[in-house]
Amino acid sequence: MENTGIITKTSTVSFEQTYQQLKSVLENNPNLKIIAELDHQNNAGSVDLSLNPTRIILFGNPRLGTPLMQNAQTIGLDLPQKILVYQEENGTVKVAYNDPLYLKERHGVTGKEPILEKISNALHKLTEVAIAS
Repeated sequence: MENTGIITKTSTVSFEQTYQQLKSVLENNPNLKIIAELDHQNNAGSVDLSLNPTRIILFGNPRLGTPLMQNAQTIGLDLPQKILVYQEENGTVKVAYNDPLYLKERHGVTGKEPILEKISNALHKLTEVAIAS
């Protein structure tokens, strides 16, 4: 299965540790604000369905996201930024997020390459912290 525009990394630590490391690095970055956390496994359980551990955390920096939305408002469908942490059936823990360069193409963003590069670098660094032992 091809996941166009999705960057996925394999974690070297447990699901819970991956998620907590991600949350901690976000909370300790003064430029970022956590907006919401969703526990898909818990939501599935609330209707008697099972799901491997799956959580998503939404966060943002309006100084970076707003200029993108001023350029192409439909990018608001993909903002704020979000990172998914999930555990596969075999126990492998993954993190996944939207590739900002894919979002550029998807929404027709023009002239915002420095912002997109900054976001791309930030997402890479945040997820590297999350998956490290």
